Amino acid sequence: MAEIRSKLVLLGLLAADARVDQDPDRGDDALFDDAVDRAVRHFQQQRALTIDGIVGVETYRQLDEARWRLGDRVLSYSVSHMMVGDDVATLQQRLLDMGFDCGRVDGLLGPGTERALRDFQRNYGLRADGTCGPSTFRALDRLARTVVGGHPHAMRESELIHRSGPALSGKVLVVDPGHGGTDPGVVAHGLSEADVVWDLARRLEGRLSALGVQAYLTRGLDGDGVVAEEQRAAFANETNADLVISLHSDRNDNAQARGVATFYYGSGGDAHGLRSPTGERFAGLVQRELVARTGMVDCRTHGKAWPLLRSTRMPAVRVELGYLTNAEDAALLTQASFRDMAAESIVVALQRLYLPPDQDEPTGMLRLPAFI
Repeated sequence: MAEIRSKLVLLGLLAADARVDQDPDRGDDALFDDAVDRAVRHFQQQRALTIDGIVGVETYRQLDEARWRLGDRVLSYSVSHMMVGDDVATLQQRLLDMGFDCGRVDGLLGPGTERALRDFQRNYGLRADGTCGPSTFRALDRLARTVVGGHPHAMRESELIHRSGPALSGKVLVVDPGHGGTDPGVVAHGLSEADVVWDLARRLEGRLSALGVQAYLTRGLDGDGVVAEEQRAAFANETNADLVISLHSDRNDNAQARGVATFYYGSGGDAHGLRSPTGERFAGLVQRELVARTGMVDCRTHGKAWPLLRSTRMPAVRVELGYLTNAEDAALLTQASFRDMAAESIVVALQRLYLPPDQDEPTGMLRLPAFI
């Protein structure tokens, strides 16, 4: 607990002299009081995490990442232990601003960031060793005031979509039916989330295959166990897919909560404005088609920094299709016709993502097959 409090103080989210009710058996630093709870929730909101006030694995990981500033440590790529942190995100943003393509800003020092760093070092007359040490820090600092602004990664993603053409045939999509194995996900009203999204994934796979799309399912990874989001992301990266779509259903203690929501990689509240522009656009298209075609309540599109959305090299979207804890949504999800319509909505959104503006149709109007 003392470590969590110190990290929150370092980030300016908790006053250094914040007092708590003294426990005779524990020091002040050992208590998770209301001030700490508010600070944790504030941090989770900033980083686009699930806002529950609980310092779980992902929140703790991001608290650790947030403490690093560019120059605090030497940065280098390692296959076995990838460096992660806000200093890496700052480095990526600097490189992108200067025209060195390291992919999107995600705070993960992977091979793409190392290649961009080597290119920068060669262009600046430094030793191109892919290590961001004192001499590279000085060069970046000198150039920081002369090269700013723009969204080069967004423009590159848009150009890639344009160049790939409107036809879906030949494109590669990873479909991730959430949970599975020994993890049923949400269980309510006689339904399990794992079963619902597996059925939806198979319907989606069939439609994609008919259009010439190579669809990979992550469910085959699980066997009898549980596959973490990082493993699902690694699988997607190995396929070199164009897009990833992860299927889920939601739950809430309030039985009245219902509707559909989509999520993309985005954390606009932090210093870097991390996001996947194509993921954001695709999530919006999926959301609008699902709402228009199924009549579900619109819970809108949101940026989140969940591991699957963040760790995939390609744009990824997560769909929360209804609340199994809501009787009306659960009744819809039991219907084969509804699942067919949901699958159709996602495929139409995929087609619209690749259509040029003059060939696109209004939401809910496009019919497939179109550009096979």
